[in-house]
Amino acid sequence: MDQQPLSNTPPPAAASVGEDKTTAILAYITLIGFIVAIILHGQKKTALGAYHLRQALGLFIVGIALWFVGMILAVVTFGFGFVLMPLIGLLMLVALIMGIVAAANGEMKPNFLFGKMYEKWFANTFN
Repeated sequence: MDQQPLSNTPPPAAASVGEDKTTAILAYITLIGFIVAIILHGQKKTALGAYHLRQALGLFIVGIALWFVGMILAVVTFGFGFVLMPLIGLLMLVALIMGIVAAANGEMKPNFLFGKMYEKWFANTFN
């Protein structure tokens, strides 16, 4: 039986993954949750928290832009925008849920809705 020598180096200290995930998840849950996540992130900056804050910020901005486009279409096309609005809402809901799931799993996976663009746009944000 071969025995492997024991390493004298202690295992790396476990990072507080729960706090990272809390900040990351809160970033997606309403504007109040986003503000609380910014405050938590300011107290303890983590890569996961910063990543999901950038993704959530991008989703909120795109959601507002899509809402404006839908409202303009509703006025200009005499109602087509009102048909489009539930689809925009569903798209945003799916994007938010996917972001929450990625945050809960501790993954830094870009959102399907311009996620890689958010990283470029907000590269210096929340660092």
